[in-house]
Amino acid sequence: MPEFANGLLQVEGLTVDFDAGKPTAHRALNGVSLSINEGEVLGLVGESGAGKTVLSHAILGLLPTNGRISSGRVIWQGRELQRLPERQLRPIRGKEIALIFQDPQASLNPVHTVGTQIEWVLKRHRGIVGAAAQSEILRLFESVKLRDPRRCARSYPHELSGGMSQRAMIAMALAGRPKLLIADEPTSALDVSVAAEIVSLLSGLRQEFGLSILIITHDLGVATKLSDRITVMEHGEIVESIPARSFLSQAAHAASRKLIEASFYLSVMPSRAQTADEAVPLFLARPKEISQCS
Repeated sequence: MPEFANGLLQVEGLTVDFDAGKPTAHRALNGVSLSINEGEVLGLVGESGAGKTVLSHAILGLLPTNGRISSGRVIWQGRELQRLPERQLRPIRGKEIALIFQDPQASLNPVHTVGTQIEWVLKRHRGIVGAAAQSEILRLFESVKLRDPRRCARSYPHELSGGMSQRAMIAMALAGRPKLLIADEPTSALDVSVAAEIVSLLSGLRQEFGLSILIITHDLGVATKLSDRITVMEHGEIVESIPARSFLSQAAHAASRKLIEASFYLSVMPSRAQTADEAVPLFLARPKEISQCS
């Protein structure tokens, strides 16, 4: 069972159902409980369809119209978020809890420059406008290791690579100075080398900004490199939660072992000069140093 005493975010017995116009509802989450402490990184892993993204949307009150929280609580710094009206939830989203969506290029508005979109966040959550906003945008871009921040600020989303778009989305998430960053599959749309850079970047930003992070992924390599704890979901339920450093050796649930076996299968790709025993799994290897830009 998760510890709730000092949790920054506490999810207690959360059940989410989707009606979808059918006589019987589809249960997407079934009694999910977890907590995230201040300064902690929690890795939430599981196969596609396990309910990870539904959980992130339920936390922030972003479920679609056919979805509802049937029972349970989401407690953020003593406030039950599911009880708050929309007008009180809006300031929390972005300012206190920020969400990075799965596809950064699809999440950015294609008709406005990236800098303009970050300026909106700065104005809404921190009241920063004009020259001060422009200066803060450049500082944020430098923090996420975007080369030539001025050019990136003037660019439209389609003019950025996948890795640059992901860094821009992270900068936008940081613009409100949140305490918790929810990163939903932040590396799934990226190639291996760029994904490794994003993992290292998030690790560095955790220290720089004092962030707590909920990293949602089906990639066990990403989770083990970033997380303090790893929590496994299967069929809308939490089935195991273990310190990240012990996960590979101590995970006992069948869903956890399946993820570990899949990671080894995908990662151990010996070259002609290697035997299978000599090959090093990618998710155990040290990530590459961050380049200045993708």
